[in-house]
Amino acid sequence: MAFHLAKSNVEMTCEDVIKKLTSFRDAREWAQFHDSKNLAAAISIEAAELNELFLWKDVQESEQVDRERLKEELADVLAFAFLLAEKHGLDPLEIVMEKIRKNEEKYPVEKAKGTATKYTEL
Repeated sequence: MAFHLAKSNVEMTCEDVIKKLTSFRDAREWAQFHDSKNLAAAISIEAAELNELFLWKDVQESEQVDRERLKEELADVLAFAFLLAEKHGLDPLEIVMEKIRKNEEKYPVEKAKGTATKYTEL
C-alpha cells in the first residue's frame, strides 16, 4: 500500500520509510542501541513528549496545539514504531489492518456506536 506525500506527490510505502530510517541509523552505527527494549522505551518516551504538548490544556486549547511541535513528536513516535516493526519482520500497515479487523469484531457498530465503553462491558 502506498501513500502520497502531500507536498510532493511522491508515492512512498512503509518499506521506503523503513529503508530511509535504517539507512540513517546505519550511517551513524546506531543499530547497536536499537534492541527491542530500547525501541519500545523510546516509543514510550516520545509518546510522553507528545502528551506534554497537551498537558494542562482544556479540550479547546488542545485542539489548537502547535502543529510543528505536534509533527515533530508524532514523527518520533512513528519512526521508533517503524524501527521496532522492522526489527521483528512486521509490516506496519498489515498489523494495523489486522488490529482494525480484530476491533471490528470486539466493537460491533450496533453495540459500540457513540460509547467509549470497553468491549468486555458492551
